Amino acid sequence: MRDTVVKMRPDKLDDLIALNALYRPGPLQGGVVDLYLDRRHGKKAVQYRHPVLKETLESTYGLPVYQEQVMQIAAVLAGFTPSEADDLRKAMGKKNKEVMARQREKFVTGAAVRHQVPGPLAEEIFTEIEHFAGYGFNKSHSAAYALIAYHTAWLKTHHPVEYMAALLTSEAADTDKIVKYIAECREMGIKVLPPDVNASGSSFTVVEDSIRFGLAAVKTSAKGPSSRSSRRGRRTVVSRRCSISAPTSTCAG
Repeated sequence: MRDTVVKMRPDKLDDLIALNALYRPGPLQGGVVDLYLDRRHGKKAVQYRHPVLKETLESTYGLPVYQEQVMQIAAVLAGFTPSEADDLRKAMGKKNKEVMARQREKFVTGAAVRHQVPGPLAEEIFTEIEHFAGYGFNKSHSAAYALIAYHTAWLKTHHPVEYMAALLTSEAADTDKIVKYIAECREMGIKVLPPDVNASGSSFTVVEDSIRFGLAAVKTSAKGPSSRSSRRGRRTVVSRRCSISAPTSTCAG
């Protein structure tokens, strides 16, 4: 994923949304990701199977990336209603041959009537979107994942100690992940202080530029005493009182 992000050089949220939809086995194995990147950077020309598809596919360089685009293609090219387009999407996902045969015929007929698309070309377009449906991703899901990824990346970049403390706290019950993230802290130059009954709380806490190990992550430790300790100090993971509404976070010293 990191290598693909570097190759893409995203400069807006839409790029991250597309990357989330593309970075899966189907597009990767089918060469769609490489073609997308080549078209994005002008190494290959953007092509549309029919001029009417430009508005639907322009944002993804002429390639269907999202399930919603399959529905839009069926609507603008073949005159499908929104309900009929959704039925097509579902049929493609289930790969029912009889249903798909009927949908293909409807698509070809609709494209001929609506835009005078020759039968062979309409067949080719349908075959392409049918193949795409095998790996197509829902844009609304991809957008949610991309936004979360952007926010967490921003927090990790600008508030690394607070971010890693929160991450460690969230995985306190998983020893393997605790070991993994402590190793990542070391790589980032963040010191993780050992647990201390007098200084540790239940959660991992920020101590200046270091992280104090949380007692809840100690296998033989009960949560009761550490909770009382936390109430005494009432420390939070973000001890600097950071407002983490990325990317407009502010911290009080």
